[in-house]
Amino acid sequence: MSKNAILTGLVIFILAVLLPFWVNLGGTAAAPKPEISARAKAAGRCILDKYDMRADHMQLLGKWRNSVVRHSNRLYKTADGKVFTMSLSTGKNSCLGCHEGKEKFCDKCHNYANVAPYCWECHTTPKEINQ
Repeated sequence: MSKNAILTGLVIFILAVLLPFWVNLGGTAAAPKPEISARAKAAGRCILDKYDMRADHMQLLGKWRNSVVRHSNRLYKTADGKVFTMSLSTGKNSCLGCHEGKEKFCDKCHNYANVAPYCWECHTTPKEINQ
């Protein structure tokens, strides 16, 4: 093989590898960050602090699901003694009781984080909570 053929092949390979990076330079806009609702701010605090909720809310919801379905326990007591209903959407002490609806809160955060949870394959949100 000639030296020119090897160099040409290397240049084509490097261009092919780097092309996706060059195409994406400056071509994407950051997704808007979700904002906490007035109802959630008025409540003062969530079940856990915001960092734990961001990192561990799916694990917490999984534990809640098991507690409600397997043990019929529907109340969650925090370390400071506050009691919450173990529910995404039922009652004022549920997740959507403070956060203003699935579309305004859940979907906004999940779209921002680019995740697709399976919660809403089974659960539906009552219209009175979404308004």
